[in-house]
Amino acid sequence: MAKKDFTFRGKSMEELEAMDIKQFSNIVGRSRLKRTLARWTDMKLLKKIEKAHIEMKEGKQPKLIRTHRRDLPVLPKMIGLTLAVHNGKEFIKFQIMEKMLGHYLGELVLTRKRLTHGKAGIGATKSSTAITARG
Repeated sequence: MAKKDFTFRGKSMEELEAMDIKQFSNIVGRSRLKRTLARWTDMKLLKKIEKAHIEMKEGKQPKLIRTHRRDLPVLPKMIGLTLAVHNGKEFIKFQIMEKMLGHYLGELVLTRKRLTHGKAGIGATKSSTAITARG
């Protein structure tokens, strides 16, 4: 069985990478995308992403990009890159995939730990049964 090529809302990856930000925001349907990318702080990050995208196309291993910007949407040029996004305590490293297109970076990096419940010890209060996972 042949592998199906990835398409996002009827567009192939080549078409998505050739689009500018305005065209991509119209496809995604997020009008906030234009305003978010218009800020000067994003331009610095977008230049790093563009440089890493070019390095990846040349076959080189791109440098890890660390950022605090959780409100930046995943763009087609980010696919395949490794980003480290701050969750409030530390940088969480992950690789961008096709299915993440249009989502914000903050949606992909959780800020709270998962809560696990344990058994209360002798003389413990009921509130001490909620024990957070160590990690």
